Amino acid sequence: MKNTETASSGHPSALPDNYYWFFILYMVALSAFGSFVNDMYTPSLPAMARGFHTSAPVVQLGLSLGMAGLGLGQVILGPVSDKVGRKPVLTWSLILFTVACVVSVFSPTIEFFLVCRFFQGIGASSGYFLGRTMPADVTGGCTLAKMMAIIGAINGVAPASAPVLGGILADWHGWQSVFVVLALMSVALLAFLPRLRESLPPSRRQKGSLWKSFGAYGSLLRNRPFMTHVLLKGAALGLLFAYMSASPFILQEHYGLSQTLFGLVMGFNALFTALGSFLALRFRPLKKAALAGGLLLFVSFAGEAVSLWSIHSFWVFEAWMIPAVFGLGLIFTPANTLAMNEGRADAGTSSAVLGVTGYIFGMIVTPLVGLGDVLHSTAIVFMVLGVLVAVVAYASVRLAPDLDPAEQK
Repeated sequence: MKNTETASSGHPSALPDNYYWFFILYMVALSAFGSFVNDMYTPSLPAMARGFHTSAPVVQLGLSLGMAGLGLGQVILGPVSDKVGRKPVLTWSLILFTVACVVSVFSPTIEFFLVCRFFQGIGASSGYFLGRTMPADVTGGCTLAKMMAIIGAINGVAPASAPVLGGILADWHGWQSVFVVLALMSVALLAFLPRLRESLPPSRRQKGSLWKSFGAYGSLLRNRPFMTHVLLKGAALGLLFAYMSASPFILQEHYGLSQTLFGLVMGFNALFTALGSFLALRFRPLKKAALAGGLLLFVSFAGEAVSLWSIHSFWVFEAWMIPAVFGLGLIFTPANTLAMNEGRADAGTSSAVLGVTGYIFGMIVTPLVGLGDVLHSTAIVFMVLGVLVAVVAYASVRLAPDLDPAEQK
């Protein structure tokens, strides 16, 4: 579905001003939730490996299983939300997340903790995909692009603040305090949930059996423009997850940063992702932002790979990482917007495909960067995904006009 900006189905202009900004901020909180689920405890990974007397790849499985839960939860709950509405799905998943967080604090073994991480991922999944789905419920086209960019730019605070807060908490009171705070965040989302209006009225929900709702996956997977943008977002997220999961061991164990300083560096870099997300709106057509981001990623991560393999300097690592994460921001806004604009008729299912693809990449690359020499394995992953992102970004720009034909002029 393209070029849809009708006010009749819930254009933002139809929302009262006082509710519009509440809606934006709540969507930011939902989108940020997925970032906090992973980013907030990454500074604790080396300490957890020592505490549980296990290796780095085993501890990194906590990231992989969290992503697996986020992915599986979206696959199941996306079509369910198209059938029963957004708020019931959000309510029960947040309750599950809260319980899984509290239980994980008392983990006696790494295996028990990994199981808890999987259920945390399922619980957090609805908030993560509904942060894209509900805006697509109420708007589309260029207006959706602006809303997604606002959410993406403000949401830069999440990956910026999550590792900082996580590092401070871990230094102060151990990794367990991170999951206590995550549980409190989930409770806060539940507390404000009654004010959030259902964005999918019964008249627009999927008719027939629940099984029929899952049938939307087939048509979406055959939609070439949709899947091109999905693959672009997924490959870019793969690079982000590779960077997130390898950085604690590179920055803390190789370069000697403390957990708090590590969090500050990660937070500083995340601000450039937010800047890229916002500046992507200046490109006409929007898909050109993805091409610029893809080329920037290819060059930056190639330089980063050389740095990791042979130079071994924190400052060189950081100099290449800043343009790299800026390029990620240039990709995220157009990939999210164009994919959701194509799939607005089944927004929950579309958002699930978009989300789970990223986590498939994440589950693959997270253990790979921990194999053998972390510096070398991370360099290889950076190079392979950098090439893939550049290729898919080029394929995206060759598609038919995206949001508004007037923008092609």
